[in-house]
Amino acid sequence: MKRTLYDADHEAYRETVARFLDAEVAPHLVQWEADKRTDRAMWKAAADAGIIGASIAEEYGGGGVEDFRFDMVRAEEIAKRGLSSATGGWGVSDGIVPGYFAAFGSEEQKRRYLPGLAAGELIGAIAMTEPGAGSDLQNIRTKAVRDGEDWVISGAKTFITNGQNCDFVIVVARTNPEAPGAHGTSLFIVDADAQGFSRGRNLDKVGLAAQDTSELSFDEVRVGPGALLGQEGEGFIHLMVNLPYERLSIAMGGLAGARAVLGWTGEYVFSREAFGQTIGDFQNTQFTLAELETRVDALEAYVDRCALALNADELTAVEAAKAKLLGSELQIEVTNRCLQLFGGYGFMLEYPIGRAFRDSRIQSIYGGSSEVMKYIVGKDLKKRYTPKR
Repeated sequence: MKRTLYDADHEAYRETVARFLDAEVAPHLVQWEADKRTDRAMWKAAADAGIIGASIAEEYGGGGVEDFRFDMVRAEEIAKRGLSSATGGWGVSDGIVPGYFAAFGSEEQKRRYLPGLAAGELIGAIAMTEPGAGSDLQNIRTKAVRDGEDWVISGAKTFITNGQNCDFVIVVARTNPEAPGAHGTSLFIVDADAQGFSRGRNLDKVGLAAQDTSELSFDEVRVGPGALLGQEGEGFIHLMVNLPYERLSIAMGGLAGARAVLGWTGEYVFSREAFGQTIGDFQNTQFTLAELETRVDALEAYVDRCALALNADELTAVEAAKAKLLGSELQIEVTNRCLQLFGGYGFMLEYPIGRAFRDSRIQSIYGGSSEVMKYIVGKDLKKRYTPKR
């Protein structure tokens, strides 16, 4: 079935992305995974090539193109090459962080940070998760206390993407301890050279080895009033605004990853011989691939609809949660079942299927676990179907 989501501009961008990944990322993957971080020069090269920074407004040095389909094209080319480990930080610094500035940043904040992000000279991070809170942002303990006009931030964060490479971090902190639950939280911009800010361990993860993921510490970090991003006490609400984008990004990564795995597997099983025929000639192999291909096609149709809804600013949190749930879980299943068809070679990291198996496992956890996605959808179902009294 012909896919009508993309036009000529998207396909031209695809060629640019493919050339960049082949020249600037793929040759360095092994070294970056050993280092547990990418070279910062790659970010500048990506900006120079137009791979990142496209969604940032032109007045701040970006491309001024707000079209989620370009994100999808980039994800597809990354997945085809098994390079998600080296490019995973883009989703935060080039996607989510600029979105917060666009929605809630002051003009001064935009002019201070967006040009550097667009040029690949600044790398941003978001510090939400804490050691004792996980996905439950209502129970964060990091606090920001007023001292004159300044704020003093104290606390600890963990699992922070770009934690080692970042030049600044958007921190979620509690500013009103008396407010219930998620109320009373605010967002602050903390520069990496601020006194009292420190980076902890570069965490040793199961997958995505080249994406630096860190513990961060805030020991009475003093920031001025200009560091407050958005409205005081509205931090949790601000976070919710960008969740549809974040969760659809994970869903489209799942789609791209699953599609790539099916492609590698098809090429392998119909060329690998065993017992006088190719592995693909066995009915079990064909039935497995037929089932997975059909389900990935269905996922593609839903994600494509969600992408157009996001572009039209109509994608709801519930629809994004469905996409994230379906996309992440299906990617994991497709990768697992296809690896089996590779036999022992599937367990070798020199094969992209092995790296995909390792790197995809986080998909159903970060950005809100699958259990959280089910809870969101379930609450919506309860609201819709509970009889009115």
